Amino acid sequence: MSDLLPTGPEAVPAPPPAKHGWLNFAIDFGPLLIFFLTYKLSSGGSGAFAATTGAIKGTLAFMVAIVIAMIVSKWKLGRISPMLWMSGILVLGFGALTVWFHDERFIVMKPTIIYAAFAALLLGGWALKRPMLKYLLQSALDGLTDRGWLALSRNWGLFFAALGIANHIMYELIQAGRMSFDTWLTIKVWGVTALSFLFTLTQVPVMLKNGLAVPEEN
Repeated sequence: MSDLLPTGPEAVPAPPPAKHGWLNFAIDFGPLLIFFLTYKLSSGGSGAFAATTGAIKGTLAFMVAIVIAMIVSKWKLGRISPMLWMSGILVLGFGALTVWFHDERFIVMKPTIIYAAFAALLLGGWALKRPMLKYLLQSALDGLTDRGWLALSRNWGLFFAALGIANHIMYELIQAGRMSFDTWLTIKVWGVTALSFLFTLTQVPVMLKNGLAVPEEN
């Protein structure tokens, strides 16, 4: 989720969105898309938690892709954001458990933990008047005030909390045999990504209201 928001090195002015926009998107969304495509192309079983060939191969591809994404981020952007570090560590950890135990539940649990951690960090920082989103993204949006960063931290914290609750509900539905892994993965890849983009758009007025500088067209 990190690069669905504007990002950039904290110590230097944020680059124009067009410069790294697609690269940021590829780093953030690419590994998940590879997971989805690998699963779809090699799925060989059915059932809520069946140890299918597709799920295992998809998880392995996900693990490799997240490492590549981190390397590309360091190479091209000059840094790996804290959010990408955290996502990468959890993907590798829960991915290893998924492969070792041949149990899809571990990879389904992973987003809940990520969302809960981000929500706790952002909302905790907001309660303490510390704009944690700014530090997590290592981003400096020109003109955005600390009040604006606090508002974004609160709003994204609530959004992550809602995503965490939704993912946990889906986990329980899978465990009860009322939802398939395939359905969960489709929602995760397409539904959550679309919601994140839409939510990002709703935050533009908040940023503009709190001093975000709009680049002038030449």
